[in-house]
Amino acid sequence: MVAGIHHITLITRKVQANVDFYAGFLGLRLVKRTGGFEDATQLHLIYGDAIGSPGSLVTFLVWEDGSPGRPGVGQVGEISLAIDPMSIGFWLTRALSAGLKPEGPSEEFGEPVLRLKDPDGVIIKLVGVGELQSAAPWASDKIPPEHAIRRIRGATLFSETPEETQKLLLEHFGYRLQAVDGAISRLISEPGDIIDIRDARGFWASAPGTGTVDHVAFRASDDAELQAVRTALQAINSWPTAMHDRKYFRSLYVREPGRILFELATDAPGMLIDEDEATLGTRLFAPDDKPERLAELSVILPQFSMPGEPRVIYRDLPFVHRFFTPEEPDGTVFILLHGSGASETSLMPIAHKIDPRATLLGVRGRALEEGSPRWFRRITPFSFDQADIASEAEAFAAFIDGAIRTYDLDPERIVYIGYSNGANLINAMLSLQPHLIRRAVLLRSMAALTDPPPADMSNADVLIIAGEKDDYGHHAQPLAERLNAGGATMNQQTIPYGHELTDADVPIIQAWLKRSN
Repeated sequence: MVAGIHHITLITRKVQANVDFYAGFLGLRLVKRTGGFEDATQLHLIYGDAIGSPGSLVTFLVWEDGSPGRPGVGQVGEISLAIDPMSIGFWLTRALSAGLKPEGPSEEFGEPVLRLKDPDGVIIKLVGVGELQSAAPWASDKIPPEHAIRRIRGATLFSETPEETQKLLLEHFGYRLQAVDGAISRLISEPGDIIDIRDARGFWASAPGTGTVDHVAFRASDDAELQAVRTALQAINSWPTAMHDRKYFRSLYVREPGRILFELATDAPGMLIDEDEATLGTRLFAPDDKPERLAELSVILPQFSMPGEPRVIYRDLPFVHRFFTPEEPDGTVFILLHGSGASETSLMPIAHKIDPRATLLGVRGRALEEGSPRWFRRITPFSFDQADIASEAEAFAAFIDGAIRTYDLDPERIVYIGYSNGANLINAMLSLQPHLIRRAVLLRSMAALTDPPPADMSNADVLIIAGEKDDYGHHAQPLAERLNAGGATMNQQTIPYGHELTDADVPIIQAWLKRSN
């Protein structure tokens, strides 16, 4: 029979704030950092005790700058962590000293509870419970061992079918009913963790996104137990998915009758399969462990610093943006403008190939087309909203001014690299914001402005790379002529490809950078 909670997975919007809270404030150990198993370009962080024991694991899918969700019916509403009952005062003082706004202490089911909110607004309860101990205690410099968080205490489910949710947990996940308090039924496992089922009929609907809990995972001792539960669930038509190999455990997922996502995960092989205890959580892993994929992910995935280490302090500027800082930066900064439907990280892998020592600043366009980012609205594939171009160019100029000042960037060391729609904004800005952009690479670009104003581009050095098989390719020559007429220094190249980016772009850009430096 399964035995209690294995892990709880949430979704966060800001990785640095998340690490500062869970590793810094709460003092959990970061035991794993990896690309997501469903989407390798999504960072997945796992916190826990000293060795990442099942039952101690709180994990996060990082949707950096993603849309906030809304807790409600069909979701986990709160998670709770076990501490010594005598530690409530320590944590209350620590929370107040950190500028948090704790609620309590109060009492729930006879236990002292202190409520906090993490940086995404998720309710985290610190619960004093004597019988739950840590399998592998972990204490940080500022949290004495006696006050350290021990493991997961439990989770609160918001169910509009509480009786059916409870029945599933009692019959298939090894829980028993412990107590009822008003609208909450408390179930307890043999190891002692709890699931509170709140009757949420009449609550608002939930919405997926950052600041919500994705799922609760329960423990299975081995593959045989996993398969046995799967067979039992199939017999009651509960729509379990196929089993998955998550490297650190094997699992299956099921939506319970109230539509809350449950996972069943094996204890083995565990977090120490690819790292030893001393270095646990210090390396990035790719789901398939291919070196070339890992190299790409190390650039795409958001960087963060552990508590006390230097970090980028992000500022509130008009555009969502992301830095990648190499181990040995040389002062060069590539400002990257993506194509339609992409993101601020899309150009980072190719930009890192161009110059491994350049700092990368990826920026996300604000215009949306069917929910995907662009830099300005388009009317047809070859015509664009001229007023929107002017407005976004002005906003982007303000962003650049703010970025130069707040991040201490050297304008002489900045190179703008734009692809497709991003390159089109750059070429428009050469006319609308003259002298702002001094060096620019335009990949698969065409003129965005139908009637550009006269502009002095004499201090601009521009490289255009067109695709011979690109439907937009024949627009490159008129664009080059327009920029040249404005006084820009032009270099135009054509490669035997279509609209896509290729490694053939890399040596051309490298040679141009060497010449233009």
